[in-house]
Amino acid sequence: MSEPVLPIRTERLLLRQYRADDVDALLSYYSDPVVARYIPWEPWSREFAAEMVGKRVDYTGITSIESRLALVVEHKGEVVGDLILWPADETLSRGEMGWAFHPAVSGQGFATEAVRALIGVAFGHCGMHRLIAQLNARNEASARLCERVGMVREAYLRRDYWTKGTWADNVVYGLLAEEWQG
Repeated sequence: MSEPVLPIRTERLLLRQYRADDVDALLSYYSDPVVARYIPWEPWSREFAAEMVGKRVDYTGITSIESRLALVVEHKGEVVGDLILWPADETLSRGEMGWAFHPAVSGQGFATEAVRALIGVAFGHCGMHRLIAQLNARNEASARLCERVGMVREAYLRRDYWTKGTWADNVVYGLLAEEWQG
């Protein structure tokens, strides 16, 4: 597999590779406890943001089991969120994705538009046949997003993972390439 042609343009958004100067824009929402509530990390510090951006700059495509595709989402030149896609096994035919968006853009459809574009890359460019998203069961906004893009709730795993000092329930959403209505 090769790296996708970037940036990716949708009707309203630009999905592009991370840049070193994205630290402040990403920190503006990843430092928010509301955003961090359902992701694996505590709210980001400036140092952690620089470390994460430094790693994600090199996540430019799905070429091996260790590879990733990380994209920053812009609307009218402003960073509104980010997405990541990674292989779920060594065949690279199954993928997993995740996302985070700035609370200020909630309800505007940007997450739906961006995730649909990422699904198109996973199935169209990467040739994956199955895509999943795993969510903290309390993350109702991401569950609704999964359903809006056509994903099906496949599993509810009780007390499945340890996070931030407690056991959390995990919900798995899935989508097959032949179900995709891109």
